[in-house]
Amino acid sequence: MTDMDYNRRNKSPRPLTDSEKARLDEFIDSIHYSARYSDDNFEYRHVQLPKAMLKAIPKEYHDQSKGTLKLLWEEEWRALGITQSLGWEHYEVHEPEPHILLFKRPINYVPPSQ
Repeated sequence: MTDMDYNRRNKSPRPLTDSEKARLDEFIDSIHYSARYSDDNFEYRHVQLPKAMLKAIPKEYHDQSKGTLKLLWEEEWRALGITQSLGWEHYEVHEPEPHILLFKRPINYVPPSQ
């Protein structure tokens, strides 16, 4: 497993405007979450967005050179309507299927105390 290329994400999270959020609302119920799977260090899951949703996501979230989404900060993927427990990190986009986002988190992840 290689280290993440943090150049593939925005320098800081780019919040969505209210009108951008409104455009994405219709897709939220169609987001599909895989079962979790793991190796010795991480648990993984992939999140499949409806293909039409990609067109509604702001261009600042897209990596024009790859034709995929950038690696998204937690604030960004949550703003898109992806809901999952704490600790998940968007670490890769499946280029042949750019609507599939790959997430990982350490095995036995314990969220920081509030």
